[in-house]
Amino acid sequence: MTALPVPQFTKRPLWLVLPATAALAWNVFGLWQFGGFLTQTQGSLVAQGMTGAQALAYTSLPGWMTLVFAVGVIGGTIGTGLLLLQRRLAVLVLAVSLPGYIALFAGDWAHGLFDILPTQLAILSSVVAIAGGSLALSLFAARRGILR
Repeated sequence: MTALPVPQFTKRPLWLVLPATAALAWNVFGLWQFGGFLTQTQGSLVAQGMTGAQALAYTSLPGWMTLVFAVGVIGGTIGTGLLLLQRRLAVLVLAVSLPGYIALFAGDWAHGLFDILPTQLAILSSVVAIAGGSLALSLFAARRGILR
């Protein structure tokens, strides 16, 4: 009788696990925000504290911004999950996610949201920085031979 093969687990270094876990948590929160973005109305935004003008601007964004938000947040969530699983595919997925977030940032800037909602600049700057850091981490891990 032959024994079943025992799966080999590669030890995950803390320099990978800690930031990737934090980035995954951030992206899961982003998915929750994206769900709210899909269901928002002017009335619901005003009820959350926006002015009527802010709510109108936010709900009048073009459809392509919803698409790039989806690419960024879904890609970021899958990519950081793959990074934690030490999969090389994480690099590609995170390389697609980052331009989605950059396009979202550019769209918010072009449509004046940073002027209307000053906190939006800090939020999206953080989003782009975390997406860039996640991609850089995945590239570093790939170069170190940690990803398979």
